[in-house]
Amino acid sequence: MALPLPPQVSAADFKQALEQFAQAVGSQWVFTSEEDVMLYRDAYSPLWDEPDELIPSAAVAPSTVEEVQAVVRIANRFKVPLYTISTGMNLGYGGSSPNLRGSVIVDLKRMNRVIEVDDKRHFAIVEPGLSYFDLYHYIQERKLKVWLDIPDPGWGSPIGNALDHGIGYTLQTYADHFGAHAGMEVVLPNGEVMRTGMGAMPGSKTFAEYRYGYGPYVDGLFAQANFGIVTKMGFWLMPEPEAYISAMIEVPRRQDLAPLVDIVTYLQNTGMVTMPEYGSPVLRKMMDPRVQKLAWDLSATDEQLDQLARDLGVASWNVELQFYGCREVVRAAWESSKAKILAAIPGSTGKLLHEYHFPMSDEDKEKVARKVSLGIPSLNMFSIGARTELNPNPSDGHLWFSAVTSKTAQAVFDAQKMFIEAAERRGVPSIVTRFMPPIAWLTRSFLMMTAFGMSREDPAKNKEVRELYNYYVAEAAKAGFGEYRCAPAFQDVVSQAYSFNDNALQRFADTLKDAVDPNGVIAPGRGGVWPTRFRPSGRKLLQPAS
Repeated sequence: MALPLPPQVSAADFKQALEQFAQAVGSQWVFTSEEDVMLYRDAYSPLWDEPDELIPSAAVAPSTVEEVQAVVRIANRFKVPLYTISTGMNLGYGGSSPNLRGSVIVDLKRMNRVIEVDDKRHFAIVEPGLSYFDLYHYIQERKLKVWLDIPDPGWGSPIGNALDHGIGYTLQTYADHFGAHAGMEVVLPNGEVMRTGMGAMPGSKTFAEYRYGYGPYVDGLFAQANFGIVTKMGFWLMPEPEAYISAMIEVPRRQDLAPLVDIVTYLQNTGMVTMPEYGSPVLRKMMDPRVQKLAWDLSATDEQLDQLARDLGVASWNVELQFYGCREVVRAAWESSKAKILAAIPGSTGKLLHEYHFPMSDEDKEKVARKVSLGIPSLNMFSIGARTELNPNPSDGHLWFSAVTSKTAQAVFDAQKMFIEAAERRGVPSIVTRFMPPIAWLTRSFLMMTAFGMSREDPAKNKEVRELYNYYVAEAAKAGFGEYRCAPAFQDVVSQAYSFNDNALQRFADTLKDAVDPNGVIAPGRGGVWPTRFRPSGRKLLQPAS
């Protein structure tokens, strides 16, 4: 596949831009060969090998803030669109591919320094090319008493993950990765450097401690957006606890999910438990013909579904609870939580799964199955897509569809119904079943997630998946559910679903974009935000006051 030119840029101007990029960062760090550049395509692209696949024209890898500034200024000179990545490992949500075909990738992998880690005040300041594995090893080698909060998988960047609103697994204070950041350094679209929060004060001693500083809080403009290139961020880290407990609650009936969610949400919002993980034991029996019969049957009653669970000898729902803190406190918190739930839901049961004390030896850490709960990065998530009895022919990749719903059982049931009916109307099998559990990564809401398999051999299948994905976005919006992140191919349709008052939010973002990035060089289309020169026809801006 021949590499495209950047749109609206002549071949002669692009050649000069590449030459100047090479002068700024070193010729060995400007990638122009097809062999090199195609490594930046989305490995799970829904447009694989199609004429409009979102592939870049080249890539440049600066190593310092000054080199990033130089790259941005050169891009402005020739109006070359850029697209920045930290490690580019955002698989399922677009990987390292740009929103605009022909953009030049700004690969920050060489900017991988740990600026500071403080295990008394519990923060880190890092660069974007640093991975969770890198930061974890830095902390372990120095025997620092702080934990990371890590997504799956752990090869990504704390900065990159936070800027796409990624989520982890430990205490909710740290699990919202953007919410746990404090302070950032940004190269703006004109090449200037800005710091936010306390970092905006020269000589600040609290860059990573108080996030707001003084005046307008602008940090959110750099998450899922394109108003600058983030080159440093501060993060709050979790102090190493004395102990950790995980425990399981099971409830027998389908409608027991309602009181279970209400009680666990209360416990979570009061700080008693953290990051619950809901599941359905029935779902693990999907190969059973009895489950297959009812899994997508919206006419099946609660009584029928309860009887199915009894026939299978399993609970209808379960939830794994986590507790961190002092030894005496975590055990007391578990016993108190268990007593509250068991008293409220007849037939429910509870059992302790794991109890760990810290510090742990490396040998003991290796024995832990769910490492992310202990702040240990891994790549275990990829086992989900491996060949199994339930998945004998794994796809070449997947797209995540991640809809935010209310944190209630009824919202879960409504979302199940929406997914199943949407698939029926499209005439395709639904991956979602009536046993699909909610994901509780978001502190105050649920995620209802499903994955669409992609193919590198079957363009017709990929087209069907794209159409289904777009249809799901529309149907979810009708039900009041919106996606919290998505791949570049779908960011326009997802952002347009947030359409209150004639898409006022989108118009506001586009208006800001034109003000701070008049040449439209920073990640056009990121988050559904487009500069004038690339803006889809028909898009309006905010109107001036009369």
